[in-house]
Amino acid sequence: MKRTLRHLKKEATEKALAGVAFNLTLEHGLDGFTVEDIVQQVGCSRRTFANYFTCKEEAVALGALSVPNTAELEHLITEIPDHASLLEIMYELVKMQLTSELIGRLHQLVILSRTYPVLEPHYLAAMHRLQTQAQETLLDLSNGQNDEIYTYLLISAIYGTVLPLIEGRLNVLLPGKQIPAGSGSDAVPFEQFMETVFDHLRKGF
Repeated sequence: MKRTLRHLKKEATEKALAGVAFNLTLEHGLDGFTVEDIVQQVGCSRRTFANYFTCKEEAVALGALSVPNTAELEHLITEIPDHASLLEIMYELVKMQLTSELIGRLHQLVILSRTYPVLEPHYLAAMHRLQTQAQETLLDLSNGQNDEIYTYLLISAIYGTVLPLIEGRLNVLLPGKQIPAGSGSDAVPFEQFMETVFDHLRKGF
């Protein structure tokens, strides 16, 4: 469904508020700024903020997802061949969605959540939102041609693996990170990790 100008403006406002909240947390810590600081930077009112978020913690978590790649993602999705399998569509979607910038911001959010436990439920909600967006996109792209249960199973398998990756529970080198010289680390590069995940899926794991 084509989004209206009103919807696009609402999305832009939400992203702007969330992005500022996230950046302020990185700069000053969660306790180092107020909602008033957020709205002043964006140029809107506290009432506008309240239309989108229940608290600044919710805005901070969503800010980790606020990367400027939506238009590019939508364009690339149209380039996926019509005959592509659901698994290959998912493969392309994950490569488009889980950019180096997004993975890095989510990892920063995890670190922030360990310092400020009040952020943790909002981090989990942000991850759920990311997964839900992927589900909706995949269901739209499959156009009813694939079993819905299989679609949800595929999504859950991918994002169930991404969660411990972002939280640092897997020995994977995140995008943009380098192994310190002489560390002897056997961390798997992120790209190799994702290829391994999809190899398992293609084999039916």
